[in-house]
Amino acid sequence: MPKYIIERNIPGAGQLTASDLQQISQKSCCVLNEMGPQIQWLESFVTADKVYCVYIAPNEEAVREHAAKGEFPADSIAEIKTIIDPTTGE
Repeated sequence: MPKYIIERNIPGAGQLTASDLQQISQKSCCVLNEMGPQIQWLESFVTADKVYCVYIAPNEEAVREHAAKGEFPADSIAEIKTIIDPTTGE
């Protein structure tokens, strides 16, 4: 199953409270439950003004559908082709 990274432009994302992030996470999980097991949220990285999310999904359209249903921005969606880390150079 393909893996995607989604860039979400959310001004002030880094200043969201724990409660804000919990509510956003709950909303995302509710939408995912409605969509079924073919799409999974793995993790997200919050920066000052953006959130980068990693999802497993059958296609980009499923990622866009999740964003639309949850009313989340999905400014950029890219399929992850491979993952490297420091051990790749060994």
